[in-house]
Amino acid sequence: MPFDLDTTGSCRTPPRDRAVAVWLFVMCGMLLVMVSLGGATRLTGSGLSIMEWAPLRGFLPPLSDSEWQRVYALYRDIPQYALINHGFGLEGFKGIFWLEWTHRLWGRLIGIAFAVPLAWFAWRGALNRTLVLRLLGLLALGGLQGAVGWFMVASGFAADSTAVSAYRLVIHLVLALSLYSAIFWMALSLWRQNAPRPENVASGLRRLTQGCSAALALTIVAGGFVAGLKAGLTYNSFPLMDGHLVPDGYAALHPLWRNLTENIAAVQFDHRVLATMTAVLVIVTVARGLSRRTTGPLRGSLWVLGALVILQYVLGVTTLLWVVPIALGTAHQAVAVLLLSAALSALHAQRAPRPMVTTRFAFVERS
Repeated sequence: MPFDLDTTGSCRTPPRDRAVAVWLFVMCGMLLVMVSLGGATRLTGSGLSIMEWAPLRGFLPPLSDSEWQRVYALYRDIPQYALINHGFGLEGFKGIFWLEWTHRLWGRLIGIAFAVPLAWFAWRGALNRTLVLRLLGLLALGGLQGAVGWFMVASGFAADSTAVSAYRLVIHLVLALSLYSAIFWMALSLWRQNAPRPENVASGLRRLTQGCSAALALTIVAGGFVAGLKAGLTYNSFPLMDGHLVPDGYAALHPLWRNLTENIAAVQFDHRVLATMTAVLVIVTVARGLSRRTTGPLRGSLWVLGALVILQYVLGVTTLLWVVPIALGTAHQAVAVLLLSAALSALHAQRAPRPMVTTRFAFVERS
C-alpha cells in the first residue's frame, strides 16, 4: 500500500481490516480525482455553468434540446456570461457544462462508494463501534462538503462577479483536505496496526515531520487564495516579481491583514515564500531521516516525500512561468495532495503500533 516498501507489518494485519483499509485507500483515490476535477473546473471557468443545486435530479444531464436551452438561458443571466463568454453559443456552453457536471457527478459517486460499503462492513461485523461512529462522521462531513460547494458556487452569481469568492473556495478546499487526511490516516492505522516500531529514528524526526505536515497544509491554503484571486496570471517571472524580490504594492490594502488574502501581489509572494520554506524543511527532514538508515514504511514514505517535494516545486515554477496552463495547474493541485499524503504517511509510520481487535461493536486496544 502507499509508501510501504516493507510490507512485513501489513501482512500481519487481519484480512478483514486489510479489506476495510483498501476500501478507504480507494476512497482517497476518488477524493484525489475530485480535487483534480475541482481544479480543472476552476481553471476553465466551468464551475458557474450549472446554476441549480439538485442533489438527486442532478444525476442526469439535460436529455432534450428544450432542457439544454433552459439551462443555457439560466447561464446567460449571470455576469460571467455577459462579461466573459457573451455570444459563445450553446456548443460553447456545453463545453464548460460537461466538466462541471462530471465534477458534481463524481462527488455523488463518492458518497455512494462511501455509504454502501460502510453499511456492508458494519453489517458483516468488520467495523467496531468506534470506527462506525468515526466513519459516519466523515460521511456527514462529505455531505457538508457538497453544501459548501454550492455555497461557494453561489458566490459567483453576484453582480459583476465572474468567479467564486476566494474565501469560500478556500473553505471548500480545506474541508476537502480535512476529509481526505482523516480517511487516509484511518486507512493507514488499519493497514499498519501491527507493524513493528521503526528503528533508527533520528532524534526530533517526528517533530520535523509534524512541521512538514503543518507547513504543507499552510502552503496549500495559501495556494487556494492564489487560485481564488487568479494571482498566478500575473508576475510570471521567477524568482523576482517584475524585477523585485518583494513586489511593489505588497501592503497596498488597509487594514494590513487584507493583503494576506485579497492583494494579488502579496498573496502570490506569500505562496512563493511558504513553498520555498516548506521545500527546504522537507528536504532537511528527509535527509535527517534517511541518514539514520530508517527501515520499513517510514523509509519508503521519506523517499516519496523527498521526490514529490522536488517535483511539486518544479511544477509550481513551471506553471507560473507558463501562465497557468490548465494541465499544469491541475497537476500542481493534485501533486499537492500527494505530497501531503507522503508527509502524513511518514508521520504515521513513527507512531507506536496500536493493534486492535475489531469484533462486532467492540473495541479493544492492546498496549
